[in-house]
Parts: sequence; structure tokens; C-alpha cells
Amino acid sequence: MVQSRLLDIAISEFGAKGLEGASTRGIAAAAGTAMSSITYHYGGKEGLYLAAADRIAERMSAVMGDPLELAHEIATDDAEGARAQIHRILGRLADKMASAESADWTLFVLREQMNPGEAFERIYSGVMGQMVRKLGDLVCIATGHAKVRAARIATITLMGQVITLRANRATCLKLLERDTLEASDILDIKARIDANIDAILDSMRAEEQGQA
Repeated sequence: MVQSRLLDIAISEFGAKGLEGASTRGIAAAAGTAMSSITYHYGGKEGLYLAAADRIAERMSAVMGDPLELAHEIATDDAEGARAQIHRILGRLADKMASAESADWTLFVLREQMNPGEAFERIYSGVMGQMVRKLGDLVCIATGHAKVRAARIATITLMGQVITLRANRATCLKLLERDTLEASDILDIKARIDANIDAILDSMRAEEQGQA
């Protein structure tokens, strides 16, 4: 229980202040444990940081595991099934990006995105990497596109519109003239995301058919 709380606080502190700025003494105090417990369990600050990354990877797996499992069952000629799974995966991700509980670990991941190290590799080697690769595969199936690179570029744009719900939260709130995202806002945003997904997939499918 103490270790779980320690990791949750570490994720929050490292996300807000980075590896250099966060204080292990402050993390230990907030978790109600001694500094020595960090040394004992994790070997020090860097070890705690990597353990926090592993914890984030576990959280992402718990959230995204089910839709990814279903995606593995899509046949290579099931364009409609692939499209439905793209909507399902990105819809689940949008719900998570819109929720308050994602704030701490998203900050941690964003820091690693800007300056990737071993922690990022640990996160990416889990469900994050599986998700983006699977989305690329699903885009290929949904559009009949043979070019993997084009599908992966589309995946970047598809995911970008979802991640902005957290990465650009302050801008979203300013633009919508809100202090917080209401349930109705999230529904409207998700509806637009769904429409954008279909527009991108339809455009790519038309391009592929035009070249056939």
C-alpha cells in the first residue's frame, strides 16, 4: 500500500517538476514513509523514476488492453471492422485524456516525449507502442492502403486530435470559454473526432482506389 502511494506521488511530482526538480525527500514525506524506503525498494531517485514509468505503462495497459485485444481479432480484409476498432480505441483514449485522473501521468509522458530516455522506452515498449502500431495496421485494413508509412502518418494525425485534450488542455478551455470540460463538451469533441476519423479514412481509401 505504501509503495503504491509512493509511486502515485512520484508520478505526480516527476510529472510536474521533472527528474531533476522533484525531491525524493518530499515524495517520501507525502507518502508517509522514510527516505530510506526509496533507497531500499528502488535504489534511489533514478530507480524511483523508472518505477514510476513502469507504473504508467501498467495503467495504460489497464485502460487500453481490452480494445487492443479486440483489434487483434480483425481479419485483414475486414475494412468496416477495422474502422470500428479505430473508433473504439481512439474513443477510449479520448475518455482517458479528458479525465482528471490522467493529468499526472500525462505530464510525465509529455516530459519524456520531449526528452526521451530509458523511461520513455519502458512506456513505449508496453501498450503505447502496441497501440500506435496496431492503429497503423488498422488504418491499412480500413483504407486498403498498402503503404505502411502513409498509414502511420495518418495514425499520428488521428492520435494528435485526441492527445490535445490533455496536452493542450488550457487552450481548449480558453477556446471553449470554460473553467473545466463539461460532459456535453466531451461528447461534442468526441463526435467531431469520430467525424474526422471517417473523413481521413474515406480520403485515404479514395486515394488508394484511384491509384488501383
